[in-house]
Amino acid sequence: MDARSSLAVNYADVAAAAARIAGYVHRTPVMTSSSVDARTGAQVFFKCENFQRSGAFKTRGAFNALLQLSDQERKRGVLAYSSGNHAQAVALAARELHVHAVIVMPIDAPEVKFSATRGYGAEVITYDRHKVEREAFAHAVARERQLAVIPPFDHPHIVAGQGTAAKELFEEVGLLDWLFVPCGGGGLISGSALAAEALSPGCKVVGVEPEAGDDATRSFRSRKLQSCHNPDTIADGARTHSLGTVTFPIVMAKVHDMVTVDDDELVLAMFYLWERMKIVVEPTGALGAAGLFARNRAMAGSRVGVLISGGNADVKALARYA
Repeated sequence: MDARSSLAVNYADVAAAAARIAGYVHRTPVMTSSSVDARTGAQVFFKCENFQRSGAFKTRGAFNALLQLSDQERKRGVLAYSSGNHAQAVALAARELHVHAVIVMPIDAPEVKFSATRGYGAEVITYDRHKVEREAFAHAVARERQLAVIPPFDHPHIVAGQGTAAKELFEEVGLLDWLFVPCGGGGLISGSALAAEALSPGCKVVGVEPEAGDDATRSFRSRKLQSCHNPDTIADGARTHSLGTVTFPIVMAKVHDMVTVDDDELVLAMFYLWERMKIVVEPTGALGAAGLFARNRAMAGSRVGVLISGGNADVKALARYA
């Protein structure tokens, strides 16, 4: 069987997810910047998921997954494990759908993300990411309490939901030559690549991840799944240890390239967006922009999309980088 036809998710799933979550999520704005266009020589369109409910694209996948739970699963409740944005997204979706949510978070997650997750009504359980393997810990809790696990990226419902962000971008701006997408576990870039293939054939999708957590880039180059244990990067949303069994095949089949940026480049890109576009973007959310800026004039004459994945910035903690 052709690998492309055996993928766990296809564009029809993305389209179905868009219909399913309509009314639960925001159709986020697409913004432009004359400063960015002048800097790159390109026409650049930013899909601003920092304006999404709960502050990040993760809300799309969370609602798409929870809306497909059985009645029994809803009654028992759900569990998610996340450094922050998926935690908030599942907490929000669970509150809206009257489902109890238990969220497993690293003890050093940004305080702003702890506060928001608890604020949505979720029960938070913390762990030390230097001593505990989070998936094993989370699944043990889920088994003990009979909770349905809502993974942060490696599930067809999550991938399909995340792809709706790029779907909206293409519907609004039309054909693009390039699309730069932040990459952690691969849920967003997988869904985005499916949308790009369907709605903008020929668009080259580029995943951008932190240099310290380059597992997806190494996987892409070697064509074998690689891992990275607790990468030390300011991009806390991209500290995943590897792509997943759902996302890796989609990345290999549909993504054009993977690149990395170091934390200095990431901080510069984040503050540039703050200062020039007057929008709050978290470090992970700025990965796509940092990837574009690293290529800069190589994009001249192109129509370029950039996914800003989130805006849950811990401003006090980030001030020291200014």
